[in-house]
Amino acid sequence: MPQSPRAVPPEPVSADPPHRTDLTLLTQSWLDLAFLHWPVEPTAVAPLLPAGTVPDTFDGFTYVGLVAFRMHRVGWFRLPGVPYLGSFPETNVRLYSVDAHGRRGVVFRSLDASRLLPVAVGRWAFRLPYVWSRMSVRQDGPTVTYTSRRRWPGPRGAHSAISVSVGERVEEPTDLEHFLTARWGLHSSFLGRSLYLPNTHPRWPLHRARLLDCDESLLAAAGLERPLGAPVSVLYSPGVPVRFSGPPREPRAFVPRQRDGGVPGR
Repeated sequence: MPQSPRAVPPEPVSADPPHRTDLTLLTQSWLDLAFLHWPVEPTAVAPLLPAGTVPDTFDGFTYVGLVAFRMHRVGWFRLPGVPYLGSFPETNVRLYSVDAHGRRGVVFRSLDASRLLPVAVGRWAFRLPYVWSRMSVRQDGPTVTYTSRRRWPGPRGAHSAISVSVGERVEEPTDLEHFLTARWGLHSSFLGRSLYLPNTHPRWPLHRARLLDCDESLLAAAGLERPLGAPVSVLYSPGVPVRFSGPPREPRAFVPRQRDGGVPGR
């Protein structure tokens, strides 16, 4: 009688992509990013993750991320990126996940974007929770300010206003900073099935950042309770070019038990 397949331990946390992008599905650049993170209990977010994934943890906690940035020149396959419709501000609410194959990733609870066409394509083609919002990214010296106010599909008026002061370059990121930023794929559900889309990009150039303002209701709109207190991690990056490939073929596997991701890979 054949044995059931076993879950694979989570892959090491790595500052560099653990896989190649053999067939490029999408290209884009993520620019002027602000990363805000709060620790939460894994049980608080486990029901919000797609089937086949569990919360990815670091020293017993998982994290809620609020990430604001400029999307630049989204393109299909290896075609040139689209200059206007493919460039727009975006702010996403994300969780951290690992699947039965040991692949660490992110789960998006919402992605606010200012271009209606990319929002429609993201919702229809990838079943991602894109929403159309009025948004801006402004830079004044070392201060970067990101604003958003939701238009459709709602809840209308959900908003964010984030300001950070960019500091010195992070020469050697901590284990936690690698865990929060070096995520090499996204987990989602597509037509009732689990979906994993891998990505590759150069190693993150990270900077320390000081949070000047964070007035937001996006976490609540995404079904999350706002963690108490200031974020434990605030980072900035000038950005990286990114490639996404299509879903890899994979064998059947069981959902893993929750495992801790505190051991980094470099």
